[in-house]
Amino acid sequence: MRYVIIDSSAYIDHWEGRSVDLEAVRRGFIVRQSSVVLSELRRGARSVTSRRLVESLRRLAPEVWAPSDEDWWRAGELIRAIGDAEHWETAKRREFQNDALIALTAHRHGAALVTSNPKDFRLLSHRIRLELIDARA
Repeated sequence: MRYVIIDSSAYIDHWEGRSVDLEAVRRGFIVRQSSVVLSELRRGARSVTSRRLVESLRRLAPEVWAPSDEDWWRAGELIRAIGDAEHWETAKRREFQNDALIALTAHRHGAALVTSNPKDFRLLSHRIRLELIDARA
């Protein structure tokens, strides 16, 4: 069975009742948590219920994948190259860093990436091998 990382956008859509079937993902893949995704979710968990959801996701994770030193190094190159090509300002480049780190972590492990927001990840998939699964489809 193949590995998959679920992006924070897919978790949020699922928890807010938008049409994201994460159960189907769990049946078809081995889910591994990204430390970057968990951090994004924790940062945005403002209610007690949200915090409990994120804490249980982390607690139940059999394995959490983190970006390596090489992933951080490559992220800088990718962000510069894509940001220059897209004419991004500094704020967008900073925002894009987490997506680059998530994508590079998935790439390193040969995992697919489930996201509800594939636009930026598509830019990355043109430069690194990355299988994207649109959670809204």
